[in-house]
Amino acid sequence: MVDAARARRIADRIQRIVAEMLDRRIKDPRLGFVTVTDARITADLRDATVYYTVFGSDEEQVASAAALESAKGVIRSEVGRQTGIRHTPSLTFVIDEVHENAQHIEQLLAKARREDEEKAEQAADASPVGEADPYKAPREPEDED
Repeated sequence: MVDAARARRIADRIQRIVAEMLDRRIKDPRLGFVTVTDARITADLRDATVYYTVFGSDEEQVASAAALESAKGVIRSEVGRQTGIRHTPSLTFVIDEVHENAQHIEQLLAKARREDEEKAEQAADASPVGEADPYKAPREPEDED
């Protein structure tokens, strides 16, 4: 087991290595416009998960996933060579759904804003039910002279 700071540094290094490999060395025609967004590694440095996004259609995402799987061995050997750690971690490529999640959150926020505006318009013409001042003033003690 290694400390968390070292594992994070190695994960960052793996992210840079994979991104550089995809940009310069992997020439698979199935590989679309892929961006490596994050890399995480287990505490024992045995397994690394690389998160990526693909700009394009669903077919391009599937093709890019297949290209990454076929290039996994070459990328792993380069990761082992450049990191210099005793055991080269196995790589797992996972599509990052941050963009889709962000779009969903934006849609929910827009819906909430619309509902707030509608309620504000309804409340503009509203008047309180009952007395204008619902709070009763405390009784003043009477003077006993």
